[in-house]
Amino acid sequence: MGRRLSFGVDLGGTNVRIALGDDEGKILARLSEKTEIGMGPEGVSKQIMRMIRSIKVEGKRLGEIEGVGIGSAGPLDVKRGGLMEPTNIPYDFVPLVKPLEENLGLRTLLLNDCTSAVVAEKFFGAGKETQNLAYVTISTGIGGGIYVDDHLLIGKDGNAHEIGHFTIDFEGRLVCGCGKRGHWEAYCSGRNLPDYVKLILEEKEDEEIERSILAKIRRDERGRITARSLYNAARDGDGLAAEIVDKIGRLNAIGFACVNDAYDPSLITVGGSVTLNNAELVIEPIVQHLGEHCRNRVPEIKVTPLGDDVVLYGALAAVFHRDEL
Repeated sequence: MGRRLSFGVDLGGTNVRIALGDDEGKILARLSEKTEIGMGPEGVSKQIMRMIRSIKVEGKRLGEIEGVGIGSAGPLDVKRGGLMEPTNIPYDFVPLVKPLEENLGLRTLLLNDCTSAVVAEKFFGAGKETQNLAYVTISTGIGGGIYVDDHLLIGKDGNAHEIGHFTIDFEGRLVCGCGKRGHWEAYCSGRNLPDYVKLILEEKEDEEIERSILAKIRRDERGRITARSLYNAARDGDGLAAEIVDKIGRLNAIGFACVNDAYDPSLITVGGSVTLNNAELVIEPIVQHLGEHCRNRVPEIKVTPLGDDVVLYGALAAVFHRDEL
């Protein structure tokens, strides 16, 4: 038997990325485009189909590919095979599975992007020998994927992993993008971290701020200090930036402790752009403070070895291992 091939799709509100890969985790070809959100609810599936058809591999026809795996930002409706009022795509329902299966003739599986990522870790990444495994992304948002006793958690709609909406601040000082207060994502995600930085700086004396690189950054960025600017300042040795990074790390540690106490993983792998661009500054305070909040035995924490392709790898693996999901 020759090598088995599948298509993997990483679907976000900003970009859609597609890869053709084999069952050993080798990506053979890939494409990336801006997500076509202005072409109606069917426009996204039509874009995916067009991109898939444009990927050619010598000696292989489309019908010989085993299937399509999609790892998508949610919320999902897995029973209907699509996205349900997605955050960054302006439609009530975006169909994915049925259009692809009917038009491509390929079996299609839909998973949350972070569920796809933990599948990647299980079959191609750091969790191959791990029965209890969690994946956490700290990126534009915060999300997770979970295995418990070798069982992948999916949920009634495909959304059993919205860990970014754990409440880590009962005072609810900041509002999450979902409209609720005090959520982990409202403080530590790439999109909302500037709001937390602003909150901290409001409690500081002007003189302390002016001694910091952050004063100039705040002026240059019209009052909004981004995650990139903050971590760069901390890396450059700015004391106030380092203090804020530690506060963010402490809140991340609370979120990780919630994951640990809810699911009891042996290993938590971490990805997402905020993590991958600032691995040491993100991971060290989590490891340092995690034990202060955990009831369960503290798990191993490591950055994903699959980098920013982790969702693509999981989408590929989901096709090959569909009977194990």
